Amino acid sequence: MVDRLLRLVITLPVSTATTERAFSAMKLVKTRLRNRMGDDFLRHYMVVYIGKEIAAKITSDEIINLFDTGGRRAEFKLIDM
Repeated sequence: MVDRLLRLVITLPVSTATTERAFSAMKLVKTRLRNRMGDDFLRHYMVVYIGKEIAAKITSDEIINLFDTGGRRAEFKLIDM
């Protein structure tokens, strides 16, 4: 009995603040006007919204350099007409 109680206490979260913060952020992000947002876009937007302190430190130059150094998915050819 004590063993089961200890297992239950160990598995319980310490607080629900993270979950409550996520639902509060979703309430702000997904409004009636943005209700048609896709699940993938909403998930990515929520990650940026919740981690906005980290996202604020990223500059547009860093993003441009990241895409510039990566390879292209498609190779383009010039076709003479």
